[in-house]
Amino acid sequence: MKKLELHWKILIGMVAGIAFALALTNTSWGPGIIGDYVKPFGTIFINSLKLIAIPLILAALIKGITDLRDISSLSKMGLRTIVAYIITTVVAVSIGLAVVSIVKPGGSIAEDTRTELIEAYGGDAESKRQAAAMQKDAGPLQALIDLVPSNIFEAASSNRNMLQVIFFAVFFGIALILIPEEKSKTVKDFFDGLNEVILKMVDLIMLAAPYGVFALMAALVVEAPSADLFAALGWYAFCVVLGLALMLVFYMTLVKIFTGRSPQFFQSGIAPAQLLAFSTSSSAATLPVTMERVTEHMGVEEEVSSFVLPIGATINMDGTSLYQAVAAVFIAQAFGMDLSFGTQLGIIATATLASIGSAAVPGAGMVMLVGVLGYAGIPEAGLALIFAVDRPLDMCRTIINVSGDATVSMLVAKSQGKLGEPSVKNWDDHYEEVK
Repeated sequence: MKKLELHWKILIGMVAGIAFALALTNTSWGPGIIGDYVKPFGTIFINSLKLIAIPLILAALIKGITDLRDISSLSKMGLRTIVAYIITTVVAVSIGLAVVSIVKPGGSIAEDTRTELIEAYGGDAESKRQAAAMQKDAGPLQALIDLVPSNIFEAASSNRNMLQVIFFAVFFGIALILIPEEKSKTVKDFFDGLNEVILKMVDLIMLAAPYGVFALMAALVVEAPSADLFAALGWYAFCVVLGLALMLVFYMTLVKIFTGRSPQFFQSGIAPAQLLAFSTSSSAATLPVTMERVTEHMGVEEEVSSFVLPIGATINMDGTSLYQAVAAVFIAQAFGMDLSFGTQLGIIATATLASIGSAAVPGAGMVMLVGVLGYAGIPEAGLALIFAVDRPLDMCRTIINVSGDATVSMLVAKSQGKLGEPSVKNWDDHYEEVK
């Protein structure tokens, strides 16, 4: 019998958790059983995600930066690649913030339901509100001061200081590149190994995801049984998918403007890689197919694709960054929190930098979201609201991650004069080939 895929297990866990809670809410003792014996397992699952957030960002970000050592010999191509990736990521986060701010999926939650949520996570939400209030009273350059930690170990002790950890990781990675390779090799090997260990921890935690989702959904139904909460969750998913679709349009527009290739050419060229990305939720696993499509079907010379695409699979996570922005604002709206413009700019910076450290494997985006929530002062317990629909959205956002890599490879190839004619001349030929 074929082994059931993890995303199906998670969906089954979600449905089973809702059904289990609905059945027990009809009894006098059911809610108590769920609160005392089921909800703790959901809390443990969320805590395990929060546990590895800082180690994952620290290890992955340092590894990602030190892997770019070849930029010293390919400085022009490397600089253009990094700048292009950063720009597309900032655009992705901005689109996500714009969509969620206009649609306001969390605003559809009734006041009674919001009150129940705040009561369920009251201590966490209240402490975040107080921290946000203190931040508003700070000076105009306080955000710049807060960026640089006075003690990295103290900063790493709280997810609230995620931006400080990212600053240290970037600073450390750059310094590691600048010293002689024979002296940096041991340190780099250590962080490469640490990154592999943390990724294996992510794998192990994700094995428990179906049970964690079961517990989270059961507790959510008992503590906030109003249907409007699930309707708001649907609007949240709509915002993510809409933002991702707009990002795909943005890519096609860039390709059309800077390379002259049509949207149909781009989409037909990258479609097989997109489908694989959707099914695996991993841009790293899709990388060989992405390289084949970009090189043979989109006209990018191998010299460019072999450099740009592996870097993209490491540091370019546009879909993940967009999702993190939408999720953070949605959770804030659900708890009735008003995010200032400065905080939203901070979300753009944090999500952009965190995407550099996002592992190209399923589930890593949720771990990175912990850092974004921590920076913005949004209750991390709100992860329970969105985890149920995270897996299908993860599949969707991986499509954008891969599409962004292909877009930047075409732009860099064009700027280097290395964008030629593909083996498939036009979309009609490709359509006939597929048939």
